[in-house]
Amino acid sequence: MKFRVAPTRRLQGEGEVPGDKSVSHRAALLGALAEGVSEVHGFLEAEDCLCTLAAVQALGAEVTRKAPGHYRIAGSGRRGLSEPSDVIDCGNSGTLARLLPGVLTGLPFWTLLTGDASLRGRPMGRIAEPLRAMGATIVGRAEGTRLPLAIRGSTTPKAIDYATPVASAQVKSAVLLAGLAADGPVSVTEPAPSRDHSERMLRRFGVRVTTAERTVRLVPGPLRATSVAVPGDISSAAFLLVAGAIVAEARVTLHRVGVNPTRTGVLDVLEAMGARVATDRLADEGEPTASLTVTSGALRPTEIGGAALIPRLIDEVPVLAVLAAIAPGVTVVRDARELRVKESDRIAAVARELGKMGAAIEERPDGMAIAGGRRLHGARVASGGDHRIAMALAVAALVADGETLVDDVACVATSFPGFADVLNALAGTTIIRMEE
Repeated sequence: MKFRVAPTRRLQGEGEVPGDKSVSHRAALLGALAEGVSEVHGFLEAEDCLCTLAAVQALGAEVTRKAPGHYRIAGSGRRGLSEPSDVIDCGNSGTLARLLPGVLTGLPFWTLLTGDASLRGRPMGRIAEPLRAMGATIVGRAEGTRLPLAIRGSTTPKAIDYATPVASAQVKSAVLLAGLAADGPVSVTEPAPSRDHSERMLRRFGVRVTTAERTVRLVPGPLRATSVAVPGDISSAAFLLVAGAIVAEARVTLHRVGVNPTRTGVLDVLEAMGARVATDRLADEGEPTASLTVTSGALRPTEIGGAALIPRLIDEVPVLAVLAAIAPGVTVVRDARELRVKESDRIAAVARELGKMGAAIEERPDGMAIAGGRRLHGARVASGGDHRIAMALAVAALVADGETLVDDVACVATSFPGFADVLNALAGTTIIRMEE
C-alpha cells in the first residue's frame, strides 16, 4: 500500500485523535490481572493494541467489545490466568513484547512470545536482565535477548531494587508488573524520568505506588477492577500539530489529547521553534487531557536533546525533523540513540527519505543536524514498514512542490488507522489517496 500525497495550503477544523497507545496497552494488561470487571473507554483499536487484547485472552481473561473503543475486560486475578495453548504473537508492538514478560514473571508456567520481522530484531535484553533477577526463566534467540522468547515465571518473584541504565518506561513497567506478585516491595531507579502511565494506572487499579525523584516503589498486592478513560494519543496528535505549524493557512484544534507531563516534550519543542499552540479545556480522568489548537507562524531552529527532554518526545522526533527541515537555520537532535532500535533505524530513515525530498540532514550516531529552510519537492519515498516514518513523510509532502508517493504505508494502522481521513477532512478535499 502507498500514499499519494498532494501539497495543500489550507488545514482548518477540529477533531480528536485515536486513543493513546501506551495507555491502551496498560489498561488491557491490568484489566486482565484485576479481580472483577473493568470497563475501558477510548481504547485504541489499532494493530498493536489489538495484539494486547488477543494476548490477555490467550491467558484466560474474558474480553468483550461493547462499542467502538469500549471494552469490557473480566479478570480473575493473577492466579486465575493460565498457560496459553498457542504462541502469543506481539505483532509489531515493542510495548507488548516488553511489558507482557513482566506480567508473565509472576505466572508459574511457560509462555512463548514472537512478533513480526521488525520486532524480532529489536533488543529485549534490557527487560530480560531484571526479570531473570526476579526469578523468571527466559530463553530464546541471541541468548534470550531477541524474540521468539520462552518465559516461565514464578509464583512469588523476588523483590529487587533495580537501577536501569537507560530512562525507559518499558523497562520500568516490566519490573513493576513483575513486582505485583513479588515477595516484597520492588523499586526502579532511572537516570532520568520516563513516561509514568504505568504508575498512574497501577494506582487507579488500587496498587500502592510511590514516586520520589527518579525512583518508583511498588508494594505487591491485588488489583481492583475499575474504569479507564483513554485520552487521545499525543504521539498521533504530533503529526497534525506539525502539519498545522507548517501549512500556510492552518488552524487545527484537537480535543481530549493526553498532556501527561512525561509526554509533552513535543509541545515544548513546537513552542521553542515558534509554532503557536494554545491549550484549553484542561481535565484529568487519571491522565490529564486538553484541547490543543495550532496555527502556522514564523519558525526558527532549536536544539533537541538532554536527558530531561528526549524521553518525553522520543517517538515524535521523526515528525519534528520535518518541522526542522522547514524552519530556517540548523536544528540539532542529540542524545537520541534509542531511535536506532525502534521499528526501524529512525535516524537513518529520516535522513535518507527526507533527503530524497530535498532536506539537508546530517546523520549522527545519536541524532542528526538539519539545515532547514530549503524548499522540499515531491519524490518517491518509503517508510520501511515504520508507521511514524510513513506519517512524517506524508506531513512533509503537504508542503512539497509536486506530488509525493510514500510506499509501504499499511503500517500506519499500527497506531493511527484514520490518519489519511483526518488530514483530508482538515484540508476540505482529498490530499492523501491510499493506493495498492
